[in-house]
Amino acid sequence: MKNDSALVRRIMSPSTFRIGMSLYPPLLFAGVRVEHIADDWTSVRVRHRVSWWNRNHNGAAFGGTLSAMTDPFFGLMAAQQLGPGYVVWNTSVSTRFLKPGRGTVTATMQLTPDETSAMRAATADGGKSVTSHSTEIVASDGSVIARAEQQVYVRRAKTASTEQHQPTSVALDELAQNGTPSTAK
Repeated sequence: MKNDSALVRRIMSPSTFRIGMSLYPPLLFAGVRVEHIADDWTSVRVRHRVSWWNRNHNGAAFGGTLSAMTDPFFGLMAAQQLGPGYVVWNTSVSTRFLKPGRGTVTATMQLTPDETSAMRAATADGGKSVTSHSTEIVASDGSVIARAEQQVYVRRAKTASTEQHQPTSVALDELAQNGTPSTAK
């Protein structure tokens, strides 16, 4: 599909997307549930309940699960706030574990409209934006058990007029064999 971000925006409301992300296998099988996505895509809250099937050998939350709790959401919020015409990637995720997480742990990620405006401004002239975003993973008693940081890369998407002038691999193969691609005008 040409513009998956726009498709998600048109077909799914934040509440429908929340259910879909809770059923997304990497989160579902890790025991991560998306509790809330703001209507304006500025915040996401996730929860993980540590149980016998998803804990580490010390009985605490598995570190990979704590990282997975925050992994896709800053990029998804940026893509939804920016809308069509942008390419958004999470380029790095770093999680610093502070203490064992037991019971239920939560994380709330926030991406403000001002941060999104800065991304738009940085990419307006064809440049790129790489921004850092952090969140805390908190135990039910309010103690911080981990801090996660992500870098989000944003650039303007290539326009359709630019894309149509890019030679395809088929055209390049035909050019190499025949000297002229069959699609040449």
